[in-house]
This record gives sequence, C-alpha cells and structure tokens, in this order.
Amino acid sequence: MAKESMKAREVKRAKLVARYAEKRAALKKIIATSEDAAEAYEAARKLQSIPKNANPIRLHNRCKITGRPKGYMRQFGLSRIQFREMASSGLIPGVKKASW
Repeated sequence: MAKESMKAREVKRAKLVARYAEKRAALKKIIATSEDAAEAYEAARKLQSIPKNANPIRLHNRCKITGRPKGYMRQFGLSRIQFREMASSGLIPGVKKASW
C-alpha cells in the first residue's frame, strides 16, 4: 500500500494541472503560431513561470484502492494485483477467469 502522502501528492498535482490547463494551452499556442519572435519569447517566459507540477506529464496513474503506481490497468483504474483479487471474488462485472 502506498503512503498516504504519495496519494495526496498525486491528487494535488491533478488539481494543479486542471487549474493551469487553459493558460498552458493558450501560451503554447502563442509560441507555436506566433510570427513575432518577441511575442513568442514573452509567452515562453510566462510558460516557464507556471509551476512545474502543473505539467500533465508529471501526473502518474495510481491504483484507486492501494495507490500502487506500477502495474496500473487503465480500463479499471486498478493495479494488476487488486484487479486479480476483485475479479476472482466476482466484484468486477463482466470479468471472469479464463478457462479453455
């Protein structure tokens, strides 16, 4: 089980990413499309002043139950270990153990 502080840090990052998403997109668009070098430079400086954790690249998927960062299954939002336990218990609708 992951530390509570690690889970809290990820939640905090997600909120920060959501808060700055529009501003980041607007600045990146100015940088990409601006023909005026001074305007692009100023937009790049403003983009650098945004907090590092506002970058969506810094987000990491974690299991909703345990907070485990590795072995994450995107479709279910769980780690492989929790997925297997829940599927074996019949807690995930439509999932059953393969047999052939």
